[in-house]
Formats: sequence, structure tokens, C-alpha cells
Amino acid sequence: MAKWIKITETENIPSMGSRVIQYGEIEIAVFKTRDGSIFAINNECPHKQGKLSEGLVHEHVVTCPMHNWDIDLKSGEALGNDSGCTNVYESKIEDNIFYINL
Repeated sequence: MAKWIKITETENIPSMGSRVIQYGEIEIAVFKTRDGSIFAINNECPHKQGKLSEGLVHEHVVTCPMHNWDIDLKSGEALGNDSGCTNVYESKIEDNIFYINL
């Protein structure tokens, strides 16, 4: 059963940047890419638990600030020779409001 949580208005998420949402014990990073796509993933790199919200956003990828791992924002998978995955959250936009499914 879907539990859609209102996060924020889309204009409150900076282009090529992120916002951090705390939901209970879960810390979620919400990213907006140059093309306006918005993604929600755990704010933790699968390698050494770096804060992905502090990383650089390029295309649909965020680079972890600790060890430069590239994480695909669509799948949560580490790219290249790295391996691991962080959780991604289903999301939707209605009337310029961003929601995630928890």
C-alpha cells in the first residue's frame, strides 16, 4: 500500500543540488538535475556511508564527496568498477509538489 509523503514544492529543490529530509530514522536526499528531474535516495553512500547530499550532481548521477563513487540517481547503483546500492524512493509531482512513497 502506497504511503505518499508530501516533501516540498519543486522550486524549493535547487537545480543541480539537493535537500535533506529526515523521516523518523531515515535520512533522504532529494536531488534535482539540470533537466529538472527530481530523485529521492537514501542519503548514504553504500561504500563508506558518505553523505550523498554533499556530493556533486551531474546528469542523473551524484558523486559521493568521500571517495568519488558515482551513484545512479534512478537506480541507486554504484557505477563503473564500484559495487553497491543505496535505496531509491518512488516519487511523483502533482501541482508542483514533490512526494515520495514510503
